[in-house]
Amino acid sequence: MPEDRSHSLLELLINVSREVATALDLRTVLQRLLYAAMQHVGGERSSIIVMDDAGKPVDATIVYGKQFHEHTTQQLRDTVERGLAGWVVQYRKPALVPDTSKDDRWLRRADDSIDKSGAKSAICVPLMARDRLVGVLTLVHSVPNAFNEEHLNLMQAIADQASVAVLNARLYNESQRTARVMTALAEGAAAINSSLEMTDVWRRVLNQTMQALQVETVALALIDVVNNDLIFQAAAGNNSDTIPGRRILGGQGLAGLVIRDGRGLVVPAVKLDSHYSEADRFGGVEMRAVVIAPIQSQGKVIGVLMAINPISGAFDPDALLVMTGLGSLAGTTIQNAQFLDRLKKAHQRYRELFEDSVDPILITDWEGKILEANRQAVALSGYDNELLRTMRIDQLHEVKWNKTGLGFEALKHVGCNYDSVLRQKNNGTMPIEVHAHRVEFDEADSVQWILRDITERKELDALRDDMIAMIYHDIRSPLGNIVSSLELMDGMIPKDETLQTMLNIAKNSTGRIQRLVNSLLDINRLESGQQIVDQHAIDPLVLIRESLRDVEPSASGRHQKMENKAMGVLPLIWVDVDMIHRMFINLLENAIKYTPVGGQIEIGAQTDTGSSVKFWIRDNGPGISAADRERIFDKFTRLRGNNSPSGLGVGLAFCKLAVQGHGGQIWIESELGKGTTFWLTLPVAQKKETGQLKRQTGRLVMKEDRPS
Repeated sequence: MPEDRSHSLLELLINVSREVATALDLRTVLQRLLYAAMQHVGGERSSIIVMDDAGKPVDATIVYGKQFHEHTTQQLRDTVERGLAGWVVQYRKPALVPDTSKDDRWLRRADDSIDKSGAKSAICVPLMARDRLVGVLTLVHSVPNAFNEEHLNLMQAIADQASVAVLNARLYNESQRTARVMTALAEGAAAINSSLEMTDVWRRVLNQTMQALQVETVALALIDVVNNDLIFQAAAGNNSDTIPGRRILGGQGLAGLVIRDGRGLVVPAVKLDSHYSEADRFGGVEMRAVVIAPIQSQGKVIGVLMAINPISGAFDPDALLVMTGLGSLAGTTIQNAQFLDRLKKAHQRYRELFEDSVDPILITDWEGKILEANRQAVALSGYDNELLRTMRIDQLHEVKWNKTGLGFEALKHVGCNYDSVLRQKNNGTMPIEVHAHRVEFDEADSVQWILRDITERKELDALRDDMIAMIYHDIRSPLGNIVSSLELMDGMIPKDETLQTMLNIAKNSTGRIQRLVNSLLDINRLESGQQIVDQHAIDPLVLIRESLRDVEPSASGRHQKMENKAMGVLPLIWVDVDMIHRMFINLLENAIKYTPVGGQIEIGAQTDTGSSVKFWIRDNGPGISAADRERIFDKFTRLRGNNSPSGLGVGLAFCKLAVQGHGGQIWIESELGKGTTFWLTLPVAQKKETGQLKRQTGRLVMKEDRPS
């Protein structure tokens, strides 16, 4: 190359380097580079596409003559994927096209037709910096064969000289964009999270969106969890008053696409988008361009945030990034606001229930100081609210510390119930039932005390106790005389079969009455805490055999089969023989009553542990529901039903007290329609106790066998 030619090229490259190196703004660098290429190489139009590190186009500038032209994302994508620039990107080699009409690498558009611009000449070179492709520079001349190899070399030299400047400008631009995004999101986070009132949160989200994206209108919609429709909750900007309350059926329109995909989208020309539908139209708002971002919380889309019509006419490249960040911030804050709103409503409902409850309720702290009392508590105690707040709960009633724990420690884990006495202001007292458990009241960890007036229940219990005492004292003595008389008659009347049958019926009936009277007396004794002292060692097989013999007439009358599964050798048990005999008879009679005619009843026993024997009584009756299995052992309790047998409801209560009085356990296993099994355990007699064996050949010695 001649020396003056080399000198001119060096001067050119220095000038180009100076032009592009004195700016850091990417658009300015690109414009200067294009002008330099057109000035020194020639051509009527030029373009440059900037690539990121992943090889994707991120920006571009197009010049026609001295005018800059806007490009669409689709045009940029087509050029890189199918045009001459795409070939250069793929092979990292410059390309010279003398006649565009004869080269398949040229992407022909409508303006390339013969009646318009026709065939052209083009040069396309890669911009390489530090072994990285940072862009593609294209120069076009309207006349075919206008460019040659010399132009190509010159173009490549200019590209090589400017590539580092383009890379630096791109990196600077990216850092500026990142800074702008981070600033917008930081400002958004500070503003959005400054309140948890729902309407205030919506307003702040919309204000930050409008400020960050500079748009005419913004809107916020949340998903209705019932039917998955999208309901607009709030909007701001031009004609925004028509938007709140609007509903988009689940999955429809652009918003539905964002919800399904879980990622935002930018639509620069809404009406040209294939997903645009009637669902996207807002009354009074002409939607030209829109950015829609999902509002997400805990990885789940709960709504969308929309920015409509940028004031500048086009969205900034960072618009979607900013919107996505704002959507994530909004999602977390909105969900927190929803939680707070639900919590406030729950507190309000609790306070309303607290005040309107028919039961007296008090709230205390963990020191026992009364914090709140409802109207019923004031009325029942006689103290006004202000005076109650100066008192402790143990001043108002006798706290059962064995139930609550000292310092109410037990209530931190589980609630408790107990009977107590309320101390009223007029020095009166009232029997009450106390229910205490841990609650959160006005956002504070507290204890709730429900006090129920049980005066009527106590009076009824007293009447029942009086009745039981009357039964015992007024019936037991004459009943004993009847039993003695029947025994005498048994030896005096002729051996007539009919008379003997009638006598046996009378003896069995008086025996049942006597067992009931003794059981009522035992219930009173056991409930008052008296110990069982009349205990003896007894063979459980004898107990079972005698109990079956006593109930056999009742089972035969209902054609029921009774099976004794207690066979073999079992250890002696240490029990009140009369009491446990009556307990077995009660359980067997209960099974007979509830087992259908022709049914089957089974009784059995086995060694449970070294210290107890386990017994069971099984029937194939209607079964007992889970809700009734505990209360069935309560005194005077009977199961309700069309076919339920009548009775006082004390038999099973006596059984439970008798077993527990001996240190054993009793429980039920049952399935509706498939029968019931009563299980119980009784203590094994120790060696020192076995000498007190209480047995009579063929017959146990029972209390009712003795003269009164």
